[in-house]
Amino acid sequence: MNGFLNGLMAVWAFFQNNILTKPAFFVGLIVFLGYVLLRKPFYEALAGFIKATVGYMILNVAAGGLVGNFRPILAGLNQRFNLNAAVIDPYFGQAAAQAAVEGIGRSFTMMMQVLLIAFIWNLLLVLMRKATKVRTVFITGHIMVQQSSTALWLVLLCFPQLNDPGVVSMLGLFLGTYWAVAANMTVNATQHLTDGGGFAVGHQQMMGIWMIDKIGDALNKKSGTISNKDKKIEDIKLPGFLSIFNENIVATSILMTLFFGIIMVILGTDTMHAMDKGFSKNQNFGFYIVEKSFMFAVYLQILQLGVRLFVAELTESFQGISNKLLPGSVPAVDCAATYGFGHPNAVTIGFLFGAFGQFLAIAGLIVFKSPVFIITGFVPVFFDNATFAVFANKKRGLKFAMVMTFISGIIQVLGGAFAAYYFKLAQYGGWHGNFDWDTLWPIFGVIMRNLHYVGVAICIVFLLAIPQLEYFFGKYRREDYFKVVEDYAAVKKTV
Repeated sequence: MNGFLNGLMAVWAFFQNNILTKPAFFVGLIVFLGYVLLRKPFYEALAGFIKATVGYMILNVAAGGLVGNFRPILAGLNQRFNLNAAVIDPYFGQAAAQAAVEGIGRSFTMMMQVLLIAFIWNLLLVLMRKATKVRTVFITGHIMVQQSSTALWLVLLCFPQLNDPGVVSMLGLFLGTYWAVAANMTVNATQHLTDGGGFAVGHQQMMGIWMIDKIGDALNKKSGTISNKDKKIEDIKLPGFLSIFNENIVATSILMTLFFGIIMVILGTDTMHAMDKGFSKNQNFGFYIVEKSFMFAVYLQILQLGVRLFVAELTESFQGISNKLLPGSVPAVDCAATYGFGHPNAVTIGFLFGAFGQFLAIAGLIVFKSPVFIITGFVPVFFDNATFAVFANKKRGLKFAMVMTFISGIIQVLGGAFAAYYFKLAQYGGWHGNFDWDTLWPIFGVIMRNLHYVGVAICIVFLLAIPQLEYFFGKYRREDYFKVVEDYAAVKKTV
């Protein structure tokens, strides 16, 4: 018996280390399985695996490049102004959570066990879809790792006496329910955005996407159609020299040069030399700023190439899994997968107005002498707000995108400041920072900390009630609830 269990754990360890936490291979494997279930020839399944895996790798290169390009500027702000504060970013949050867990003498390896139980529970909720009304399988591996890390610290903080198996079991069910339900909340919005693309969002701002979709629906219902004052980005034709901003590469390059150029000029040449080893002593500072800023446009183009590759394969192949194993289900993938379905300039607009909102909120923390000072993290300010802008522009237009991302930036800072202080991670220098973790999870944490096990039960029941409410009172008829992911073209005619 022990030999069997050891063998089973060895298989899981291999799957965990090489596939589940490596989203490129995880997506590739799902594509391969989907094509096999569709009875495609082996060589087509293999080709799909390669294109999906390489596409996701390209997306990862672009995302890593965007983060890495910003990191020296962030480090420069810390050094130049001697800032000692919490960075609202999932990578900083993960590191802070690990330091906190190990600081109280608990094992951080529990995080991977939590991930396993949460993923299996997500699958079970989809398998029981007739009762649960859950349609989404969360497959964004690196996000699962980050969220498991932060959530582990929240549970240990709220239940310091709970033994390791108890922590793993309880948190696995809690987190798996969140993954399944929150991703499910993005189905309608994503199907509308992609015109039946056949996937949902499995990332860090799923409740935010749902809120934007619902607010947009309410505004559209109130005013009828989008007015001339609320045109979408793609409908706006700029006059004269401003017409160059109609080109995404040009608009991104110019706006990022202005935005980051001002910051880098304030930081100064010496600071940037110290923070960025790629800044040669012989390079002119002005050309360095331009190069640094233009790289954002480069990485955005690379990101969109990767998205087109893996989304096309995943959408087609997942029909095999949906038809054979999980009828009426869709994969929940990285939020960047949505960028190719919106106007390219929406991504830039979302980042800029989200950043303005964050900077205003940070100034407010300084003025009102907050006990926790927050430093902008690139992942939330870019990926959350770029995603919100893409959905908001599709739903309601440019003005809606600008307002919603500006408000999101404020919420990210204020919610992050509260969470970093309340959950005692400010002393470790980081908090998760993304929208759901600045809104929904702080509420969960407060409930758990005050109501303990009853609080956990309340949170899980609350989450499980959401798809039920969506099924009985949502936008689509009950008979179309699962059909919306199978035949969107037919369903949208009924609305």
